[in-house]
This record gives sequence, C-alpha cells and structure tokens, in this order.
Amino acid sequence: MSILLIFENKDVTPWYKALKSKLPNAVIEVYPNVNNFASVDFVICWKPNKNVLQQFPNAKVIQSVGASIDHITNSQSVKNITISRIIDPQLSQDMWEFLLSVVMTQLKNTKTYLDQQKHEIWKQHNYKTINNTTVSILGLGNIGGYVARKFASIGFRVKGWSNSEKQILNVSSFYGNSQLDSFLNDSDFLINLLPLTDKTKGILNKSTFQKLPKNSFLINVGRGEHVVETDLIESLNSSKLSGALLDVFAVEPLPKTHAFWCHPKILITPHVASLTNVESASEQIVDNYNRFINNKKLLHTVSLEKGY
Repeated sequence: MSILLIFENKDVTPWYKALKSKLPNAVIEVYPNVNNFASVDFVICWKPNKNVLQQFPNAKVIQSVGASIDHITNSQSVKNITISRIIDPQLSQDMWEFLLSVVMTQLKNTKTYLDQQKHEIWKQHNYKTINNTTVSILGLGNIGGYVARKFASIGFRVKGWSNSEKQILNVSSFYGNSQLDSFLNDSDFLINLLPLTDKTKGILNKSTFQKLPKNSFLINVGRGEHVVETDLIESLNSSKLSGALLDVFAVEPLPKTHAFWCHPKILITPHVASLTNVESASEQIVDNYNRFINNKKLLHTVSLEKGY
C-alpha cells in the first residue's frame, strides 16, 4: 500500500513535504521513482502524461489536486476507480475576487486610460455602473454558484446556465440546450466556469458569440478547450465582442508564437484566477486517504459519466 504523486507542469515538492508531515508513517513516492508499481493504490496527480496510470494495476483512487478532473479523464483510461477532487471555499472566494477585478476594470475603462497614458492622451469616456450591467455565468457548480451569488449580492444583474435548474438568490437560472440562446441574450459579460466535458468542449464558438449582444466581453476561466480559437479571433476582429480575458489555454504555458499574445483585444493571465492552497488541499487529501484505508466514503468524488 503506497501513495504516489504524479505531477506535470506543477512543482511537486511542497505537496510531498506537506503530505509527508501529515502522514509520516505512509509510503509516499514521487513518479517516476517508484519502488513497487503493484503496491500503489492511492494516486495524487495533476495533468498526468497520457496513459501513465496504466502502469499501476492496483490503483483504487485518483485524487486531483485541483477542482477539475478533466486533466485526468482526458489523458487516462480509467474504469472501476474512484476519482476525487479538491473543493476549497477559498478557491471560490479567490475566483470571485479575480472576476470582480476584471469586470470592474472593463466597466470603468481602466485599460483604455492606461493605454492613453502611454501616449499622453487626455480623453474621457462614458462608463457603465453595476446596477445596469448583466453578468452571465456558464456553469453553476460549487465555484460558479458562489460567484453568481456574490455578483448578485452587490447589485449586478446575474444569469446562470447549467444542466439543471438552480435556485440561487437573485440569480436567473437557465438550463439545458433549449435555454442557452435566451441565456446569452443581453449579456454584458459572459463568464465561462463550465467543467470540460465532451458536451462543453468548444462551446465558446462562433454560434455562441453571434447570440450575444454586440460588444459583450468574454472571460474564460474554465478550460482553454472550451474556446474555438479561430472563432474568438474572428468575433473580436469583427467587433462582435469588445474584448476577452483568457486565463486558461489548450496548451499551457501559452506558446510564444500564439496569436493571442499580440491581439489588441485579448488580455492574458497565466492560469492564476484561483490557485490551490497546498496546506488546505493537503488536509483534504489526507482526510480522503484515511477514509480510503478505513473503507469509508471519500469526499468530493466525481461522476465519470458526467465528467464532474
């Protein structure tokens, strides 16, 4: 019985140290330095290389160190195995603060004035206010629902779209494919917080953008694969969209030759909207490991069928 950490594109060291301090008697290894592949039954990972988990025939649990599991399900063939994820209230709060800062920056023309300063231009622009701005959120899960409530609580008009109807105070709920068009209508900001599944991949496409009012602003903090990149650039160039803030990308780090870097209407952040806290997340992982070895139900397990 052993725990294995498999990390790509993330420093594994603080995770190993945190887990070792909390589970001093457990066998904890870091891939690819594995003493006995058959003894690994609890795998903790982030963006594992394709099919790497096939090397561990007795793995019973795969624990994501983030709120998403698509980095696992899209790269591994997993059957008859439990997948769990991190649900941390601080992640939701961090996401809300990030999104609020982006929305307010756009409402009050901050970027425009910063650009004007570079050229010593003194020019005033009209601005919108919170109570006449509609924020539309794709995805009303743990984080999306929290973000929707917070935007509504300070006076934004808020709409949310999900698979099933949600009851959130002062948030208009839209659900299912039949209500997507009406959800998109009159959105000043479209925020994507959907999980990545076969159904949601490519949802930010030309058809979706065409159903938004002119000059809507897109914020993608879901997954890069939600965006059809050529459609986004076309919608920006035609001024259908006023701009976009992208925090996630299909390939990360974003290649230096990518067209997004130099597009004047695209703002880029390096996947920082909400960062997992190692200390609190490791506490959840330890709890789940102890539940696992004591044959108890794990926390925050996900449906392989749904993908979330």
